[in-house]
Amino acid sequence: MLDRQVAPPVQPLASVTLPAADVLSLPNGARLHVLRNDAQPVVRLQIVFKAGRWYEPAPSVALLTARMLLEGTRTRTARQIADEVAFYGASLDCEHGFDRATVTLYCLTRHLDALLPLVLDVVTEPIFPDAELQLLKTRTLQNVRIERQKTSYLASEQFGQSVYGPDFPYGVIFDEQRFQAVTAEAVRSFHGQAFALGSAEIFLCGDISSQHEQSIVAMLGTGAATDSAHALPHNGQPVSGTSHAFVLQPESLQSSIRIGRLWPQPGTVEGHSLQVLVKVLGGYFGSRLMKNIREDKGFTYGIYASISPREHATNLVIGTDVNAASTQAAIREIHYELRRLQEERIPADELQTVKNYMTGKFANELSTVFEQCDKYKSLVFLNLPLTYYTDFLQQVRDTDAAYLQSLAQQYLSPDSMLEVVAGPRV
Repeated sequence: MLDRQVAPPVQPLASVTLPAADVLSLPNGARLHVLRNDAQPVVRLQIVFKAGRWYEPAPSVALLTARMLLEGTRTRTARQIADEVAFYGASLDCEHGFDRATVTLYCLTRHLDALLPLVLDVVTEPIFPDAELQLLKTRTLQNVRIERQKTSYLASEQFGQSVYGPDFPYGVIFDEQRFQAVTAEAVRSFHGQAFALGSAEIFLCGDISSQHEQSIVAMLGTGAATDSAHALPHNGQPVSGTSHAFVLQPESLQSSIRIGRLWPQPGTVEGHSLQVLVKVLGGYFGSRLMKNIREDKGFTYGIYASISPREHATNLVIGTDVNAASTQAAIREIHYELRRLQEERIPADELQTVKNYMTGKFANELSTVFEQCDKYKSLVFLNLPLTYYTDFLQQVRDTDAAYLQSLAQQYLSPDSMLEVVAGPRV
């Protein structure tokens, strides 16, 4: 008889192999990465450009360019684009990030060929109409003003500037005047430079046939060959600012705390072990910060520690929102947990729990071909070896408490951390 009082045994994840991607060089210089899985008759097409914040010539140009792609082309209005996508039961979006901008299409496999001309039109023929640009600016400003009433937004914004510096693309704070000053001509110019198909990385995954590949090559491999992306406007290094920053929000009843520092890039020798260390600190619900600051002290509903890897720099951030009166007490407890990792070795049972959590979560994140493709994209954009995820499992398994303590002594000193608090004066 099954004894439900006894937990089932945990089986370690021995290894992992991502599906092999077929990589084709298109006539215009773009690369097409294909991952096949016919479990469901759906596909995802992503066209990724070097058109994120890192590449923009002035603040907010990348944001506006990406968000305007669906606002009309030479042959379709914004309404016609939306209606055509809806007719096929598809989804078409364009997002911009710190490094890249991505046009994403989800659709049923049988509709891919019919939707490719629309995708090409959106990417290559947007007209950036002035009226729609002004409406987008108005909506964006309204959203930012609402967000800036929240201490969590203000703390995260200031933390980015403190960690990377005000002139580094990752640390630039949204400026309303400079945002308003962006013209349609500036957006068109940036699109012409950054959204050349020849410099794109194209990812096609799902229920794919050779005919689909040929359609992609014929449709998206057109145009002049591109040797490289447009000129990089920024090639400096992040310069962290003052170790303590405070953003006043006098009406708020709570404070938002962000503590962290610059962090090694994912491909470094200690990278996988550092992930284990951060998980122990604050990377899951049973972490030390959660047990101390939420469960024991009751200062917050939630607290986390996470690593934010980007192509040109990475940071560690510890974040939480607390009652304003508990701000300093919460910071003291965060410092206490940082020092404890430096001074004491992690007990074997706690470390094993974290390892099991990390490997189980990793396996769960590979359950669909879209998630597998996302992992593969990280290898491409962060310039990681194909063995990165196999090495991850091996190093997580092999990392011991002594090594983690030495890493904590090197990277988790409270004195090395930048602290940002947004909230009222207490």
